[in-house]
This record gives sequence, C-alpha cells and structure tokens, in this order.
Amino acid sequence: MTEVKNGDTVHIHYKGTLTDGSVFDSSEGRDPLSFTVGTGQVIPGMDEEMAGMKVGDKKTINIACEKAYGPINPAARQAIPREGIPDDIPLEAGTQLQMQTPEGQVLPVTVVDVDDATVTLDANHPLAGQDLTFDIELVSIA
Repeated sequence: MTEVKNGDTVHIHYKGTLTDGSVFDSSEGRDPLSFTVGTGQVIPGMDEEMAGMKVGDKKTINIACEKAYGPINPAARQAIPREGIPDDIPLEAGTQLQMQTPEGQVLPVTVVDVDDATVTLDANHPLAGQDLTFDIELVSIA
C-alpha cells in the first residue's frame, strides 16, 4: 500500500478536541478535509503526523500549542478608544469583528473587554495557547 509523503494530497476525517475533551471541530457529516501534505495548508503538527499513514489508518495525535496555532501573543491584544468604533457595531465580549490592516489585509479580531473609554480587541487565533488532540482517519491519497 502507498504511504503518505510530502506533496501528496490527502483526504481525512477528523475530530478535534481540547484537553478538557470538548470538541472544537469535526468533519462528521461533511466531506473529508483535503490538503496537500507539507505545504502549510494545515497546522504544522497535523502536517508532520501524516507521513507514513496508509489509506484506512486511524490514529489519535496530540499537538502542543507551538505546533498548532501558537502561544497567546500579548501584543495581539490592543485597547482602542471606544469613540473610534461606529455606534452600529456590537461591542459585547466574545463578538467577532473584522478589521483592516494598514496594508489592506482583513484581520479577524474578538472583543474581549469593553468599558466606558476603551474596547479591547484580541487578534490571536481562538485556539492560540491550546494543546489540541485529533482523531484522524486517512480516507484517500490523491
């Protein structure tokens, strides 16, 4: 049987959980996830674990935050003046917003704190700082 190597396009079913066992994502009820191994299309820890798998193989992989979405970057949190945000934008903690960088790139942010003077926004990925576990099954290699 063929084993996965860098450059192969693979199709996997997966379930991603946090250390407390809660599921944060799954391909259940959807088409398998497809990506090309070794090209950075998925988190590094997932990419690295694919090598050597054969169609039909199942395994559980534990990925430290450094090989997932990275540690929390305190510099990615910023308090901005509340008056700088239009009145029609909801400002409750947990609200997802999109900002634009000076270069024109869209940057997703989360409102983490609001007071009378400032709104604190966090540009860290929601899974930053988290160790992740994936149950994966290799469905096919293209």
